[in-house]
Amino acid sequence: MKLPTLRARGFVLPTRIQNAGSAYEGGAATGSRAKNWNPSSAGPNSAATASLPTLRRRSRDAVRNDPWAKTAGNRWVSNVIGTGIQPYSRHPDKAVREMLKQMWADWVPEADADGRLDFYGLQALAVRSMFNDGETLLRLRPRRPQDGLTVPLQLQALEGDHLPVEDTYSTATGEVVNGVEFDRIGRRVLYHLWSRHPDEPGGSTYRQKRPVPADQVIHAYPVLRPGQVRGVPELATVLLRLKTLDNFDDAVAFRQEVSNLFAGFIIKPSPTEGGDNPLTDDVPEYDDDDTPIASLEPGSMHELNEGQDVRFASPPGAPENYDEFMRQQLMAAFASVGIPYEIATGDLRGISDRTLRVLVNEFHRLIEQFQWTCFIHQWCRPVWNAWVEMLVLAGEISPSDYVNNRRHWQRVLWVPEGWPYFNPVQDVKAKTDEIRSGLTSRSEVILAKGNDPEDVMAQIAHDTEQADALGLVFDSDGRHPKTGSKQPIDNPVDSPSDQTIEQ
Repeated sequence: MKLPTLRARGFVLPTRIQNAGSAYEGGAATGSRAKNWNPSSAGPNSAATASLPTLRRRSRDAVRNDPWAKTAGNRWVSNVIGTGIQPYSRHPDKAVREMLKQMWADWVPEADADGRLDFYGLQALAVRSMFNDGETLLRLRPRRPQDGLTVPLQLQALEGDHLPVEDTYSTATGEVVNGVEFDRIGRRVLYHLWSRHPDEPGGSTYRQKRPVPADQVIHAYPVLRPGQVRGVPELATVLLRLKTLDNFDDAVAFRQEVSNLFAGFIIKPSPTEGGDNPLTDDVPEYDDDDTPIASLEPGSMHELNEGQDVRFASPPGAPENYDEFMRQQLMAAFASVGIPYEIATGDLRGISDRTLRVLVNEFHRLIEQFQWTCFIHQWCRPVWNAWVEMLVLAGEISPSDYVNNRRHWQRVLWVPEGWPYFNPVQDVKAKTDEIRSGLTSRSEVILAKGNDPEDVMAQIAHDTEQADALGLVFDSDGRHPKTGSKQPIDNPVDSPSDQTIEQ
């Protein structure tokens, strides 16, 4: 029976249950450690957008001016995208696959609506925006046939600022949440976008807010909580730490700069007669404040007058634990964004090969999770679907064939750039053993390197055919015995000489 029903009938919980405290110390409301800990209970959208403009400004400033924040962003983008995440059609017809592959290769340099990047450059820009701003927007721009494009489609990259965070209200058919309009069953139907960046000069004068159909906008961001509509910058948890660390590092650097100002002070009981320089017996020089200056030269020795003394300044230097303190703080900062300290900084002190391999493998697992569960699903997949549909509108694909076999045309495998071998000899040997034992296939290994198995097989066949035509025999060709290898022996059991050889 439900508790409200019991209460309605006059049932009251025992006092010992009503007054029971939290079974977890993290949920306690008393005690010196917990009494001042009262975090926000904001929902997924209010938590993400309450200070989103401030987080973005600080994140962009950190990437512009903090070398460690910039390094973290560069490492993330280079590992997620590399030279590009490439699509390989899985259409059952080989001729269709070859046609799609060629048209895609011709369209890649034409993909950017601004003409500055190719398609894989747009991928890198999108991931960089997701790291710095928490999200990225991509608007699909259909083009006219007379524009002369391979496929009449281009992609326009937009920053998240084009989507107003403050727009949250109800509509006759649903609601608008932080600039995104939903229908009554929670489907995205419109994006209310500024025509110009709101913080560009003249943006407030010429900009207009326009509703854009949701199927023309790609909105990608890491989803951290169910129902989350907007993304949060990756550096959000470490912005204050990085700022404090940067200020501390600047202070130490300034202190070292001051300590390099080698200064000495001459102490004398009374002014010397004649005003001579006590170190050189010459007339002293004076600075702008009429303070006498006594200079020192390398290798010189001077005798002071009676009662005079020289003392040198001893400004404080860097703290004794400065290196270890900076190391610990940077480890915490990079750990927050998922990048191992050793990879981000190149500091491999005290790290063995085995330990480094563990760190790299764990980092690769995190990168692959982001690639497959976030970026490929939210950003790459919609681009391919829109690209194929534009092929239909351009007359390259039969409309009836596309309607009847839509899944065949949209079936695609996105392949990220392969990871370099950690130990080439051992890694290649391990892959070879896996293939020979049937644990994997050549195609799977080739795909893991970011290459197309069909292209690789075609290249091998072409090289083999060309070698045969020229009468060339290579040690790598398994059809021929390797040079210096023992030839197979006929009837080894019947021949005494053969038995002797085997012994």
